Amino acid sequence: MMIKFKKMAKKLRIGLAQINPTVGDLEGNLRKHLFFLEEALHKKVDLLCFPELSLTGYPPEDLLLKPSFIRHTLQTLKEFAQYTKGKDITIVLGSIDFNEGIYNTAWVINKGEIKGVYHKVFLSNYGGFEEERYFKEGDLCPLFLIKGIKVGISIGEDLYYPIGPVTTQILNGAELIVNVDASPYYIGKKEFREKIFFARAQEGKVPIAYINMVGGQDELVFDGNSFVFDEKGEVIIRGKPFEEELTVVDLVIKEISTGKLLDPWLKKNKIRETLNLVKSDLIVVDEDKASYPKPPIEPMQYSPLSLLEEVYKALLTGTRDYVKKNGFEKVLIGLSGGIDSSLVATVAVDALGKENVIGVMMPSRYTSQRSLEDASQLARNLGIELKVIPIEPIYKAYLDTLSPHFKGTEFGTAEENIQARIRGNLLMALSNKFGWLVLTTGNKSEMACGYATLYGDMAGGFAVIKDVPKTMVYELVKWRNKVAGYDLIPRSVIEKPPSAELKPDQKDTDVLPPYDILDPILKLYVEENASFEEIVSLGFDEETVKRVIQMVDKNEYKRRQAPPGIRITQRSFGRDWRLPITNKYRNGL
Repeated sequence: MMIKFKKMAKKLRIGLAQINPTVGDLEGNLRKHLFFLEEALHKKVDLLCFPELSLTGYPPEDLLLKPSFIRHTLQTLKEFAQYTKGKDITIVLGSIDFNEGIYNTAWVINKGEIKGVYHKVFLSNYGGFEEERYFKEGDLCPLFLIKGIKVGISIGEDLYYPIGPVTTQILNGAELIVNVDASPYYIGKKEFREKIFFARAQEGKVPIAYINMVGGQDELVFDGNSFVFDEKGEVIIRGKPFEEELTVVDLVIKEISTGKLLDPWLKKNKIRETLNLVKSDLIVVDEDKASYPKPPIEPMQYSPLSLLEEVYKALLTGTRDYVKKNGFEKVLIGLSGGIDSSLVATVAVDALGKENVIGVMMPSRYTSQRSLEDASQLARNLGIELKVIPIEPIYKAYLDTLSPHFKGTEFGTAEENIQARIRGNLLMALSNKFGWLVLTTGNKSEMACGYATLYGDMAGGFAVIKDVPKTMVYELVKWRNKVAGYDLIPRSVIEKPPSAELKPDQKDTDVLPPYDILDPILKLYVEENASFEEIVSLGFDEETVKRVIQMVDKNEYKRRQAPPGIRITQRSFGRDWRLPITNKYRNGL
C-alpha cells in the first residue's frame, strides 16, 4: 500500500506601502500611515509593511537628540496602534524605540497591541549616513508567527550581509523575510540592491519582501522600487519607481521546501557557530492561517525605466518635495538661454506646474541676441512667465564706482563676476519680496571645477542639477525633447557652444577642457577616488588631468557655500564629500 502525502502550503496576502513621509511631520506621517492602512484593509491584506523610520521620516538626524521629539514619536506610535484595534491585520512599522538609548526599530502591531520589536543590528555609517551617532545596535533576531507563518523582520543593512541577523532567522526556520528600508537613489543602486537580495533569497531558500521609501529629503531621493522575491530569487511583483503606492501580492509559502532539503549551506554548523546568535525567539502574533478566498488583486503594471528617465524622475521627485515640504509654492529661475537653466526650468515645470515657475532673463552688454531668443522661446514652450530685467545700468554703475579703485588694471574675472553677482542679487530680491524659492542652475562639472561665481549664479535655495555632469545635461535635454515629440527646449540651445557670456566671445573651453574629456576625469577623481597616476594610465593627457585635479582641490571653499542639491551619483558634493577646506595635500602633484 502506497501512502500519498498531500502537498501543504500556506498563503499570506502581503502589502508593501512605499510611502513618502516628511521628516519630523509626525501628524502628517500618521495620517499617511492610516490612509494606507485603510486601503490595505479594503484589500484584505494580512501583513502590511511600511519602510524604515516611516513614522519619523528618514533621516531624522539631530532631531533624535531632542528628548521632546522622542516622546512625541513614541506617543504617535501608540496613537497608530489604537487605530488597529479590532482589525484583522498585522503591521510592520518603521520608527524609533527608546530603552537606555535609541534604536532604529521595526514595530510589529496587531489588533491594537504592540506584539514585538526588531532593532536594527547593522547600522548604516558610511557616506552621508551617521546612524552610529544616534542609534544603539540591536542584538536580538526574533521570529514572528503571523498567520501561522514564521516571519523574520530586518531593517536595511541587516540583509545586505551574507552572514548576519537574517542568516540567524533563516537557520531558525524563517519562512518569509521582510526587509524594511530607506534606501536612497543613485545611478545603479536599484540593480545593486536586487543583486544582493537575489543572493540572499537563493542562499536561504526563502521568499523576501522588500519595502523601500519614496520621495525627496534634502539632497536625498528615495526611489521605491519595492519587490517580492520567491525562494528561487525570482521576482513575483515590483512596486513603481518614485511613486507612492500599496503593492499587494498573495504569497504562497511551502511547508516543506525541496530547495531547503537539498541545500547543504543551511546544514552547516560552522555557520551557526560563526553567528553566535543561534536562537531566534518566536513571538506569536497571530496563529490563525489567513482566510481565503479574498477579493481579487488588480494586476499591477511595471515598466522598467531607461537610465535617463530614471535620473529625470529622481530630479522631478527631489525638486517637487524640496519645494513643497519646505512650504514654498513658486520657484524662480535665472534663464540665460543656456542648456543648464533650460533643463532646470523644464524639470521645475514638470515637477510643480507651469503656473508655479517664473523665469527671469537678465541681459548684459555681452548677452547674445541668440540667447535672448532662446530664453524667450523656452518660456513660451513651457508656458511660464518670463521677466526681463536688463542689468546694464546697474553694471555700469558698479564699474563707475569701482573705476578709481581698479585704475591701472585690465578687464578680468572681477569685472566678469560682477555681472553674475548682480543677477544673483536681483533673483534674491524677487525671492524676498514674493516668497519664491530660487533654483540655481549649476551642474556637477562646474561645481567640481569651481566654474561658478560665489554670491552670483551660486546664489539660491536649491541646486537641481548640482550632481548632474554636463554631458548628462545634454543627454537629458535630448531625451526630454524626444518624449515631448518636438524641440521643447530649442535646438539652438543644444547646438551652440556653452558660454557664461560675461565677456566678448567667451566659451567654457577657455577655462575648462571639453566636457566629453572633463567629465570622465571628474568621475574617476571625484566618484571613484582615482589618483593622478591611475587616471593618466587610462590614456588621459597628463597636463589636462593635473589641471582638472588642481581645480577640484582648490575650490572646496566654494562648494561648501553652495545650496543643497539632488544626489544622483554614488558620490555627490554634499553629504558624501567631506574634504577639509584648509588642506595642503595635493595628490602628489
